Amino acid sequence: MKRGSTLFLKVVILLTAIGALIWMLWFPQTEGRATNLDLISIYTDPFIIYGYITSIPFFVGLYQAFKLLNFIDANKAFSQGTVNTLKNMKFASLSLIGFIALAELYLRFFVHGDDIASPTMLGICMALAFGVIATAAGVFQKLFQNTVDIKSENDLTV
Repeated sequence: MKRGSTLFLKVVILLTAIGALIWMLWFPQTEGRATNLDLISIYTDPFIIYGYITSIPFFVGLYQAFKLLNFIDANKAFSQGTVNTLKNMKFASLSLIGFIALAELYLRFFVHGDDIASPTMLGICMALAFGVIATAAGVFQKLFQNTVDIKSENDLTV
C-alpha cells in the first residue's frame, strides 16, 4: 500500500476523532434539558456521563485503526501485532453494540411520554454499522492469523 493512502486514512481517523471530541463537548450545552443549567450540572447529567463512557470504546477503536495503519506503513502487516490490533478493534465494536443495546433497553422501558422512534432507529443503524466493522475485523483477524501461522511455520522449516 502506498504511503499516501495510509497517510490519507490516518488524517481521516484523526479528523473523525477531533470531530467526535468537539461534538461531545459542544452537544451537552445545546441539548434541550440543559437550557437552564450551569456548566457543572450539564456535564453531571447521567445521560451525558453514559455518552462519555460509551465513547471510550469508540476512541479505542479509532486508536487501533491508527495503529493498524502504522503496522502497514512499517511493512509489518502480517505480524502478531496486527492480529492483536484487529482483535481489539472487534472487541471495541462489540462493546459499542452492547452499550447501544443497553441504551435502547433503557429508552424502551423507562422513558415514557417522549417519541422514542427516532433514537431507536438511530441506535439500530449505529449497531448495524458497528456490527459490520466487528465482522470485518473478525474476518481479517482470522485471515491474518492464518497468514502469520503459515509464515512462522515456513520460517521454522527454512
